[in-house]
Amino acid sequence: MSDRGTSEVIADPPERPAPSQHDGATGASQPLLTQAGEGTQPDAAASGIGAGKSRTRRQELHKWQMRIFALSWLTYAAFYFPRNAMSAAKVGVLEEGFMDKAQLGVLDSVYLAAYAAGQFIWGAVAERFGTRVVVTGGLIMAGVAALFMGILPAVWMFIPAMLAMGLAQSTGWSALSKNIASFFSVKVRGRAMGFFSTSYAFGGLVAAPVAGFFAYQVFHTWRAAFFVGAAVVLLTVVLFVIFQRNHPAEVGLPDIDDSDGDLDSPYQHRGRTRAPMPVVHVDGKKFSPALLFAAVKQDPMVLKLGIVYFLLKPARYAVLLWGPVLVMEAIPGTTALTAVFVPIAFGVAGIVAPIAIGWASDRLFGARRVPPTIIALGLLVVSLALWGPASATGSVVVVAALLALVGLTAYGADAMVSGVAAVDFGTSKYAAGATGFINGCGSIGAILGGLLPGFMSGTALFYGFAGAALVAALILLPSWNQRPANA
Repeated sequence: MSDRGTSEVIADPPERPAPSQHDGATGASQPLLTQAGEGTQPDAAASGIGAGKSRTRRQELHKWQMRIFALSWLTYAAFYFPRNAMSAAKVGVLEEGFMDKAQLGVLDSVYLAAYAAGQFIWGAVAERFGTRVVVTGGLIMAGVAALFMGILPAVWMFIPAMLAMGLAQSTGWSALSKNIASFFSVKVRGRAMGFFSTSYAFGGLVAAPVAGFFAYQVFHTWRAAFFVGAAVVLLTVVLFVIFQRNHPAEVGLPDIDDSDGDLDSPYQHRGRTRAPMPVVHVDGKKFSPALLFAAVKQDPMVLKLGIVYFLLKPARYAVLLWGPVLVMEAIPGTTALTAVFVPIAFGVAGIVAPIAIGWASDRLFGARRVPPTIIALGLLVVSLALWGPASATGSVVVVAALLALVGLTAYGADAMVSGVAAVDFGTSKYAAGATGFINGCGSIGAILGGLLPGFMSGTALFYGFAGAALVAALILLPSWNQRPANA
């Protein structure tokens, strides 16, 4: 499997063929950069510079880093609109009597089981066929599943729709994390992944309130939440298909981990693609189940992070999927709309946390990812244990403040384990496989986050999650100073 990605752009032949050199890593011929004015001529409109002006590889790489980052961030945030439609719809579903809490808990566990299975599968598939193919398929599947959930008349029909939604949602994180790993070096990846991790915090923050507003204030039916989610994700897929590229090599740039790559030499544009989606070439090796565990074999730390994420993720998903219901139980008499909006505090803190912990891991801890993770886990234990006392006050402000503290610590640890540490220890070669494996383990744990709130009180639930976070911190403690091999 090539560590340059799995796709090559088929460019229109230039008037003067550029000399090429054989790339031993991929077995493919790449255009050889020549002196300015020689070889193929850059397309001025595509490269963003005027005729006669020279552009370096470093400048072009920066442009593509900004483009890929923005596209990846927007795409993963969009995934949350069909995902969190169910969270917004639950309040109306319970009031209408369409389902009870136990049935909703079972549906969440069905969704999360499919999501967990998909994490293991799609990370390896993205290594093989590229981010564009995998994420495009996932966006379309999520949109279609949300549409069906808005019109299905019977509870039992929700089961296949939730299975499809889980498989669709699991295409996003590992494949898009590989985008970041492919375009950002390990020296800045902590900050890049930290900012990228705000995408799921932002998605979790705005998706449910937006869906809830349209469902309860505009259309006055919980089914509208699913239609809003479908509309957002199906619009996003258009942007993704047009602007996504899988690897710097597709636009004539060196591998981000290539220490010999001369970024100050002139950039030579590779020409226009013949279609919005470049032709994908793969090597002769067939997909094998062994690819699912390639990242674990490459660095055993990937397995340890998977176990930690299994223990960590249930707490975040319990608030993400059951936040409005937990608020209504903690503060009886709360209206449906208020219950939907109170967990916004959880999401707002979740936007700040990945940025702060990513910066700290790069600047304060010298690209070590374990120390800030352990600190965040320790603070999460304390905040989760305070849910009972906060609920006893009956104050919306106190409950919102505690949810903000839970969000700050949970999202901080979550972003580090599932994002920065995953791609670092997986390396850019196995970034999708490592994030897929770690997130698969976490998603198995998240099944409990979706299932248990349907059967337990909020206080008992949060005490259990606090214990799990404590065990996760203790597991990581011996690895305090461990770094990736290429750091």
